[in-house]
Amino acid sequence: MMNFDASKLLTLGYDLDAWNGYGAKIPISTDVSPAANSHILICGMSGSGKSYFENALFAKLIMAESGGEYHFADYKGDDNFAYLHGCSRYYSYKSTLQALQAVYARLNARQSGEDESKHPITLIWDEYMANILSLVNEDKKAAAVVMNKVSAILLLGRSLSVRLITAMQRPDAVAFPSGSRLNYGVVIILGAAIKSIYEMLLPDFIEQVKGRVFGQGEGVALLQGSQLHFIKVGTVQDSERMRQICVKALS
Repeated sequence: MMNFDASKLLTLGYDLDAWNGYGAKIPISTDVSPAANSHILICGMSGSGKSYFENALFAKLIMAESGGEYHFADYKGDDNFAYLHGCSRYYSYKSTLQALQAVYARLNARQSGEDESKHPITLIWDEYMANILSLVNEDKKAAAVVMNKVSAILLLGRSLSVRLITAMQRPDAVAFPSGSRLNYGVVIILGAAIKSIYEMLLPDFIEQVKGRVFGQGEGVALLQGSQLHFIKVGTVQDSERMRQICVKALS
């Protein structure tokens, strides 16, 4: 069961081995305070439980921090996020770039001193990789501008309380210029991922992952590039409340 009680830490899931071996729910959590790098990269192939995890993570993040501002970019218009349609800070398909521009403008305003607010601002971008590849096919120069804005958020966001959460199947380097993919403080890989994803995101932990088999809602969490955990995503007991929390935050 996932609860949504406010805390200083964001619970990502539970220790997979303790869950499977002893039925014990030992939380795997990460710091989401402004002092921490809380950019989050979520990877998972179809059927991995990625969208389910995103919904729960979004609601728990809202409850974990006070006064946060959230923007949700949903490139594919996934049915899992249909309940967010109509929210003022929900952006689907072509309008996802409006979400990026809104958050990027706030980043610049804070950097220049024009915006002196301190509350956390979060952009959640579902199917980021597919979105970028589509842009590259349409207009490479325009796509480069978009990717540079994403890189700026990843590089400068921590000090300005601006956070990026991206979800995709495969995080190819083409969508992360100048190695910006390395600026995620939290990396989540769910389900049966292909070997190349581990090689891209967990190069120093290949031996620890080797031979592990992950089902839906199970996988790996790498925190701050050094702490590797095997996680199990808990079950949301009250889905309606979860949706209400997310809708309110985007409205």
